[in-house]
Amino acid sequence: MSGKELLVSEIFGPTFQGEGPSAGVRAAFLRLSRCPLACRWCDTPYTWDTSRYDLTTETRRMSEEEVLADLLARPAPLVVITGGEPLLQQDRLTWLIDMCRARRRRVEVETSGTVVPSRGVLGAAHRFNVSPKLANSGMPQHRRINPDALRAFTRSGKAAFKFVVEGLADLEEIAELEAEYGLAPIWVMPQATTAEGVLDGLRTVADEVLARGWNLTGRLHVLLWGDVRGR
Repeated sequence: MSGKELLVSEIFGPTFQGEGPSAGVRAAFLRLSRCPLACRWCDTPYTWDTSRYDLTTETRRMSEEEVLADLLARPAPLVVITGGEPLLQQDRLTWLIDMCRARRRRVEVETSGTVVPSRGVLGAAHRFNVSPKLANSGMPQHRRINPDALRAFTRSGKAAFKFVVEGLADLEEIAELEAEYGLAPIWVMPQATTAEGVLDGLRTVADEVLARGWNLTGRLHVLLWGDVRGR
């Protein structure tokens, strides 16, 4: 037993993984609180934005054992650890991931790529869905791009790189990061919180994403249920 506590925003599922390489797979989600960024289009501001949310009421302190029991009670083959930025609490994640794997659950960690992953977390997780933020996030480059972290994820062989775009103009910025850090595979996802917006965004960039040899992902949960929490 670890005896360590996690700052938890919410645990939900079973639902479907909505984005990236595992889109459509049944999943249980662990959303951790706190984030070092403040992206202008963030869809989980209740994990970090103290100007709009009381984080003391939005956050539960749970032991890793409590979190594990909750996740295992949700029938899904995939566990997704997301945030916020879950790697802010990575010293408390290795045991949890190992226990999920021992119960035959695949574990994906979703991260902004701003925190260098520990050796323990790198070894434990099946995949990292790394989502470096582009200039459209409103964040300065020195806050949203961490070269050491991106190189660590690239070397791990366990990372997929997902970029949120608002239009074709964002694709050249992705290409520059791809060339500089050797990022692969790359997934492109439209920034949208409505079904119509997701579909319009996909259609806008689809041909160019194909031409560049990248992958395209929608937001399945938004297409199915809209912009709601816990789905």
